[in-house]
Amino acid sequence: MIKDRMGNIVDSDVGQDKTLSFLYENKFGKILNKLFVRKFVSNLGRVYMESRFSKKRIDKLVKSHNIDMSEYEQREFASFNDFFTRKILPGKRVVDTDTNSVISPADSKLTVYDIDENSKYQIKGCEYSIQTLLGGDGELAKEYLGGKCLVYRLTVDNYHRYCYPDGGVEHSYRFIPGVYHTVNPIATEKIDVYGKNCRELTLLDTDNFGRIAYIEVGAMMVGRINNNHKERFERGEEKGFFSFGGSTIVLLYKKDTIVIDDDITINSKSEIETVVRYGERVGRRGE
Repeated sequence: MIKDRMGNIVDSDVGQDKTLSFLYENKFGKILNKLFVRKFVSNLGRVYMESRFSKKRIDKLVKSHNIDMSEYEQREFASFNDFFTRKILPGKRVVDTDTNSVISPADSKLTVYDIDENSKYQIKGCEYSIQTLLGGDGELAKEYLGGKCLVYRLTVDNYHRYCYPDGGVEHSYRFIPGVYHTVNPIATEKIDVYGKNCRELTLLDTDNFGRIAYIEVGAMMVGRINNNHKERFERGEEKGFFSFGGSTIVLLYKKDTIVIDDDITINSKSEIETVVRYGERVGRRGE
């Protein structure tokens, strides 16, 4: 289930859910899925989505998801991926400048998990490992014991550019190879998607929240994660963008550094995702 910040239930993509249920729950679908998660298939999909032949998909997506195109640059798009990575107009996303505020890095659906003393977090009763998420780095995982794991799931209708959650400097960066499962809950409830998918990990030494682990997770049909790397960055400054496909950003905060807003906390405990926007407050700095 998905809710907005007012507590209203938001419709999900039923058609997509049926397709993914087939790929992850049907015996024949599981065989096909083994092909779809491979890099070469995602690359083939990317070639099509970057071709002019994919342009016909744009109007259908805009209409089916009621995307407000008045918020975006007005131009003719060369391909579906050109549309997918479109830029938003100045002023259409307001970044909370209060340095005590925890902000969302992207338009997305947010769920927050506690990281326990064993470096685990749970999705619908299934345990997942922070160490695996971090590419097997056990020492780094220990730094986030007792902290928070914020999972921002971007869907095809979202704006797919994302920002830095605070000002600071980049400590380190690494690419973690993997496959390309969907990040839809249908898959994450059955598979350690975030620990298996291709992803990029950047450690950010921030001005107000200590060292944040910022992880972009590739997903089915996502051929590229496009990151900027800056020695110094500012809150709300664009960090990068995803090419076509659903995708996810995972942020890890250390113990007691943040407190999540009540509505998001309550929703997350019930496995309900909360709709948030680029630059919007989702919590505050810890005491």
